[in-house]
Amino acid sequence: MTELLRARDLTKTFRSNTALNALNLSVNAKEIVCLLGANGAGKTTTINLFLGFLEPTSGTAMVDGIVVTDDPKTVRGKLGYVPEQVSLYPSLSGLENLDYFVRLGGRGRGDEKYLRGLLDQVGLSQLDADQRVRAYSKGMRQKVGLAIALAKGARALLLDEPLSGLDPSAANEFCRLLRRLADDGAAVLMATHDLFRAREIADRIGIMKSGILVEELSPESLDQTALEQIYLQHMHDDERLSVEAH
Repeated sequence: MTELLRARDLTKTFRSNTALNALNLSVNAKEIVCLLGANGAGKTTTINLFLGFLEPTSGTAMVDGIVVTDDPKTVRGKLGYVPEQVSLYPSLSGLENLDYFVRLGGRGRGDEKYLRGLLDQVGLSQLDADQRVRAYSKGMRQKVGLAIALAKGARALLLDEPLSGLDPSAANEFCRLLRRLADDGAAVLMATHDLFRAREIADRIGIMKSGILVEELSPESLDQTALEQIYLQHMHDDERLSVEAH
């Protein structure tokens, strides 16, 4: 297995608040790892450290063997990022947005057949590709975000709550797409609140709480009820300690 993402004792502190505490985590090619946790658990901080948007207080984030802080430009070229809300130009079509971001990445004007092929690969119809983005659903915007990541040849995908706000059908379709991309060789790290989808597509699930990876699970060994019980127990323990502290 080729290790594409690696956190080693990765820590980020903001003044007196430790947002991420000594995280050790890896994601290999052809693997999907989902991070579960409440808001403030450290999921987004983890993704931002891999992207180089933040500098670690201590420890290292590595992408394809490169320490992020040593060469952030090269690292970003290996990463695709899909946030909760993909920012696109509403007056442009999906195809035009993809072409714009490909050129913005320094690859020159994309061949239309190639770009349409990317949009088709992520499940956006040719008709939808020619529509202005202002008419898109959130799921369609997420697909364009994935196409942009594929166009840059990203080896690893970082997704921050991409399922939030999607209806069940769109979420299911998006997850099938992620599974296919992983099977084709991508490493996928996704932060999500969706326990059901995480169990459906993840090879490993990490539960985060207060900046700490408190448990790592194999979905194959758990049914949905068991996963939910483990997750809620961790959240309950956190609430109990908070009450006792007061």
